[in-house]
Parts: sequence; structure tokens; C-alpha cells
Amino acid sequence: MLVNPISPVAFSVFGFDVRWYALAYVAAFVVGAWMYRRLMRDKNSGFDLSKKQFDDLLTAVILGTILGGRLGYVLFYNLSFFIGHPLEILSIWKGGMSFHGGMLGVIVAVFLFARKNKMDVWLGLWKLLDLMAVVAPIGLFFGRIANFINMEVMGRATTKPWGIMFAGYDTTPRHPSPLYEAATEGVLLFIIMFCLCKFTKLRERAGALSGIAAMLYAVFRIFCEQFRAPDAHIGFLTSWGLTMGQLLSGGMFLAGAIVFAVAIWKK
Repeated sequence: MLVNPISPVAFSVFGFDVRWYALAYVAAFVVGAWMYRRLMRDKNSGFDLSKKQFDDLLTAVILGTILGGRLGYVLFYNLSFFIGHPLEILSIWKGGMSFHGGMLGVIVAVFLFARKNKMDVWLGLWKLLDLMAVVAPIGLFFGRIANFINMEVMGRATTKPWGIMFAGYDTTPRHPSPLYEAATEGVLLFIIMFCLCKFTKLRERAGALSGIAAMLYAVFRIFCEQFRAPDAHIGFLTSWGLTMGQLLSGGMFLAGAIVFAVAIWKK
């Protein structure tokens, strides 16, 4: 399937280019914040935040996502390059964000927020993160759509009829892996987490939803990596085709399983 590429620049204002990737982040935070507030105000949420606290939490999450995502990419995916070009770490507009790094950044940010607001270390942290586990797939969806527009992290070569070729850029049909990830890590994961949050009692177990979200994301990511081309500068980590994304997701699955087990066991 031949597809005309979409310009990564959505529009320009006074000579300043606004890119789809930036708009994806804006949409993720705006829609995610709205959904988070709605879930938080449910009568069975178990907590509520003042407007100032909510704004502070949103700021902390934004910083944690951006800083953690960038540092994660630097450490996990291209450390040797950034050691030789340290100023390039600041060039976020050129691309290069790690979901796993962003997740760790958010956890640290929420932990600091909970401490600042004198919340219980376990309950405060995980109750906040449980609702984020429900809304996070919204951001993943927008991010993967932006990846597709930017022709990033495209898939491996395929003979399937839905293989994508970007006109003027590629002559080999490839799996549209960002769309696979948008569908699984974004849409499907959101539906599952929303239903678990609204229609089960898992919300009463602080950390349970976070653990499930981590495990499900890891499963979907490992599956989609079967169709996604590995980063050119890294390649496969093993002779049997392990990718960096699968390695990190494997660790994420184990961490999520531990968090879920403790949440169910802990009263």
C-alpha cells in the first residue's frame, strides 16, 4: 500500500514550526487530565485533590514524563552517541523518547508529590498511580499516531496486503507497527483498564491496577515488537531476535507482577 507521507510539521506560527509530535503530547496531557479528574471524583475513588494539588500533580507528571522519557532513551537506546554529543540530549524535537524511561520518571514524580503532600507512602503513591494506569493508554495512542506521521519506528518488511510504503521514502512494504501499537497499547489497553477500574473492586487494592497495566502493556509491546524493526544502531540483542523494547518490557512485566501480588496480599 503506497501512502503519501504527512509533513511532521502541523502548522507554523510566526516562523515557529509546531509539530504533530508536540501536539500529541499536548493532546495526551489535556485529555488524560480531564479523564483523571473524572475518575478521581467518582464516589469510590478513595481520595480527592484540591485544584492546586491537582495542578501540582499534573506539572509533576509532565516533567516526569518528559525528563524520564528523554533520559530513558539516552541510557537505554543510544548512550554511546550522547556521551560524545552531550548537548544533543536537549534536542528533544529531533525525536528520541523512551516509554519505559517516562514511566519511571512519572513514578518518581508522583512519589515526590505524595511525600510533599504528606500522603501515606504506599497508599498515596499507588492510589495516584492506579488512576494514571487507566488514563496512560490515551497518551500512548496519541504518541503512536505521531510516530506513524513521522515515519518513525516502522515495522519489518512484509508481503501482507496492508504493508505500508511511504512515497518517496521507502520501496519496501513494511508493517505499520506504530498503528499496531496504537491499537493494542492505546485503544485495547484503555478499554481493559477502564472496565477493571469501573466494574471491579480492584480499585480498592492500591497498586493492583498499576500492576495489571504494567503487565498488559509489556505483553502488548513484546507482541508488537515482533513486527517492529529494531533500532538501526542497536539491532537485535540476541541471535534469536530479542529487541531492546522486549528486554525492557520483560523487566516491566516482572515488576508489574510483583506490584500486583503485593497489592492483593497487603491489607
